[in-house]
Amino acid sequence: MRFWSRYFIPTLKESPADAEIASHRLLIRAGLVRRLGGGLYTYLPLGLRVMQKLSRICREEMERSGAIELSMPHVHPAELWADGPRWGPVREIMYRVDGAGDGKRGPREPEFVLGPTHEEVITPLMKGEISSYRDLPKTFFQIGTKFRNEIRPRFGLMRAREFVMMDAYSFDADDEGAVRSYHAMKAAYEAFFRRVGARAISVEADTGVMGGSHSHEFMVPAEVGDNDLLFNDESGYAANREKARSSLLPAGFADAAPAGALEEFPTPGVATIAALAAEPFSVPADRQFKTLVYVGDGRPFAVVLRGSDELEEAKLGALGFALVRPATPEEIEPVLGARPGSLGAVRGTIRNLSALAGVYADHAIRLVGNGTTGANRDGFHLRNVNVSRDLEVTRFGDFRRVQPGEPDPVGGRPLNICRGIEVGHVFKLGTKYSERIDAGFTDDKGGRHLFVMGCYGIGISRTLQAVIEQSHDADGIIWPWAIAPFQVLVCLLDPQDTGATVVAGRIASAAERAGADVLVDDRSERPGVKFKDADLLGIPLRITVGARGMKEGIVEMRWRGAPESLKLPIDESEARIEEAVRGKA
Repeated sequence: MRFWSRYFIPTLKESPADAEIASHRLLIRAGLVRRLGGGLYTYLPLGLRVMQKLSRICREEMERSGAIELSMPHVHPAELWADGPRWGPVREIMYRVDGAGDGKRGPREPEFVLGPTHEEVITPLMKGEISSYRDLPKTFFQIGTKFRNEIRPRFGLMRAREFVMMDAYSFDADDEGAVRSYHAMKAAYEAFFRRVGARAISVEADTGVMGGSHSHEFMVPAEVGDNDLLFNDESGYAANREKARSSLLPAGFADAAPAGALEEFPTPGVATIAALAAEPFSVPADRQFKTLVYVGDGRPFAVVLRGSDELEEAKLGALGFALVRPATPEEIEPVLGARPGSLGAVRGTIRNLSALAGVYADHAIRLVGNGTTGANRDGFHLRNVNVSRDLEVTRFGDFRRVQPGEPDPVGGRPLNICRGIEVGHVFKLGTKYSERIDAGFTDDKGGRHLFVMGCYGIGISRTLQAVIEQSHDADGIIWPWAIAPFQVLVCLLDPQDTGATVVAGRIASAAERAGADVLVDDRSERPGVKFKDADLLGIPLRITVGARGMKEGIVEMRWRGAPESLKLPIDESEARIEEAVRGKA
């Protein structure tokens, strides 16, 4: 057990000026961390205790899944990354370290970077260590500090420049084995978040710069989250905004039959969906076709949506381009024949169709019958446009941003939306990294194959703050039992009263015997100060021992967040408290 008067818990009455969200304010006020600089924090004793518990539980679940712990350097030769598949997208968020030497007294050392993750390190490591199918499958993990050059660090540990993460990497002989490893990791994540008391929802996610065939994020619902989550609890469907789908287009839907001939009409000054929806044209947005032009790997391509829909740019990743950006008006006009506001994809109207890498249409445009679109002539549109008869479409796909209320793709139930904090991510990478450096193994017939890989990460420090964001009230933190810095607080109101001190010591020892981490508040402070600090710290179980209670023959037991205290006879208190602790352990 620990005694408050001899420990270090620097609580604050006021919130720091730079703390924008509740969890950040409580991190500081409860004495868990202190800011060193933008996105850089020192873990004080209470914060470190929580981090150690999170790490321990994470380590236990990873090892239970069969993963093997190792530790890799966090300073990496930059050439490893430059030779890898994601140097371009990630180099701007990486810290770089120039090597020693000035070129006069010897060769300059190569440039180094601080690693945000370790795919570029572990893949060549395993290339040199694993040569036979007999050594597969293998999953390795580590828990350590990572670095990310955040331009605008904010929200405390949520978006920090230095953070603690568990990262893991699986190596399999084939795709079937990689799927098994992926689901083993996913199950380990679910167990971890359940044990630490975080409500984390597994959602379909975009693979982003990591690449690979599919991924899931683990999101803690919170209003201050960094992403939107669309879900339906009944069907079990959940996805982040970038990956969300809906069954807006019913199964077996047939395109509307053309009801009239194409007709061009003048629309001077009309360059937006809203302008065409207004008088005198009055064409509803959901009866318009919106044509957007992007550049992928140096070539322009078009995307066609309903006028009422928004493009979800992350979904353009499915088209296979390495680099994608919006086209400029100067790039668009020579290809389509008009500037934005009068663009369309009707056959025969595109000035230089061969210059386009493709015309990609969202499935939902099939809901539009006899619609309106740009004529590829500035100031003109076309009406009575039908998808199957009139539009030039290379391929249909899912490119639109799904909205709440739309039917989910599993059971057709309405989708709900909330904000979420990403605390974990699992990726099935395939051979993206092993192919780059020819990392593989020999099968039982002497054939050579590439490793099929997966990668996985849990933000340990981010989980700490996400739990606080999810579990607090106006008075302070409400810690889940498993990760509370201390689980039982024995609040000694009268430290000078010998009888109360003896009882407090016996109760603390009983709670400790039952398996709890115990803190005794033996400070010479007013009861009100002690109670406020107790609620601020959020220790789950508080036992109050005071001179008045001693006279009445009772101590008080109160769970954090409960409206009432329980009065326990002193002679029963040790057994009752042991029972309460064992019920939580």
